[in-house]
Amino acid sequence: MDITALQQTYPIVKDLVAEKETVWVNPDYGKPATLATTRADLFDAAARLRRFAPYFVSAFPETAETDGILESPLLRLKIMQTALNWRDDYQLPGKLYLKADNELPISGSIKSRGGIYEVLKIAEELALASGQLVYMDDYAKLNTPAFHDLFSHYGIAVGSTGNLGLSIGIVAAKLGFHATVHMSRDAKQWKKDLLREKGVTVVEYAGSFTTAITTGRQQAAQDPSVFFIDDEGSKDLYLGYAVAAIRLQKQLADQAIRVDATHPLFVYLPAGVGGSPAGVTFGLKMIFGANAHAIFAEPTHIPSVLLGMATGLNEKISVYDIGLDGLTEADGLAVGRPSRLAGHEMRTLLDAITTFDDERIMAYTALLKDRQDIKVEPSASAGFAALHDAQAVLAQRYPMRHATHIVWATGGMLVPAAEYARDYAIGEEFLH
Repeated sequence: MDITALQQTYPIVKDLVAEKETVWVNPDYGKPATLATTRADLFDAAARLRRFAPYFVSAFPETAETDGILESPLLRLKIMQTALNWRDDYQLPGKLYLKADNELPISGSIKSRGGIYEVLKIAEELALASGQLVYMDDYAKLNTPAFHDLFSHYGIAVGSTGNLGLSIGIVAAKLGFHATVHMSRDAKQWKKDLLREKGVTVVEYAGSFTTAITTGRQQAAQDPSVFFIDDEGSKDLYLGYAVAAIRLQKQLADQAIRVDATHPLFVYLPAGVGGSPAGVTFGLKMIFGANAHAIFAEPTHIPSVLLGMATGLNEKISVYDIGLDGLTEADGLAVGRPSRLAGHEMRTLLDAITTFDDERIMAYTALLKDRQDIKVEPSASAGFAALHDAQAVLAQRYPMRHATHIVWATGGMLVPAAEYARDYAIGEEFLH
């Protein structure tokens, strides 16, 4: 690929090559488009998750408190907002909240949405086809030896940098599937160890996410009894993430938070391959329409979604094609080539993308703990960088005085204490 020609055609690529923090505003935002998924698909996914609620209460007792619904709280960050205004020397208009997906049950990350949802869809289809399950059954019966035996004849595989593998591996193994997670060099050791403790087969690669997912996909294709969950293009993953918007609508209503033309909603989402933030964005646009706006955040060393969308090449280009090394502390975002679904679907739904240096997310991770006593992993702090960087652009286009800002904390609950202590210590250094 001719990098020079690419930079001449798309000047922003020059900034990406230079690993410069930047803001890209989507020129196609809000234009009419035909989408691959619909509002009806979204509500179908929500209904399926509701059917499985009794199963979760039975198989994962920690979900009993929420009646088997996997959901995270929406938290007001009043103290953090004041701290950000001081640290970053700006006044954020409106109110700041955290969507605490770092507290989601089972995998402690946003992947408890899409990853688990696709496993459930596969299980439901197999169970219905076997004649042992009908739609009106109590799905708690899926947590019995008869269904464990049924699912033991099948495998579920996925390629992952960490959190997606956790969500899929843990639930698939619990149902009785033979679960295999192909993990790239970026995956943390503790995530590999936890999966193995849960009975999941972990295949490690010295290469990138692209190597892991490509090899995993090829191996699964050779066995008709194995279902490969494809993070680069699965509509089911995408829809599982999208259900978050339906749940968020209720949380906003419960807290008397308005979303309308004079009370716009801005959501700041970390992006790796792009599937989970894209799914959430789709859901937001289906539920809130023109009054909700999504901004993605990516590391300067591996801005795969920005590169794909800004050039229009989407999954046909990788950050390695323009000479980037792909190295980042945000392991969940360490994906060099974007989802083939996300870029196409986000062409008219995504407002903007920002990039950040690792030092900033480490600092935000420590600041969130210091000010609000909330623990997240570094990649989950990326939204705070986007929050700051996008304000100048957003203020030119929207009424901001009564805005609601939501930083989506994508993971962190299961991070071991020693690992978190390391991240916190690094962050504290960058704060001072």
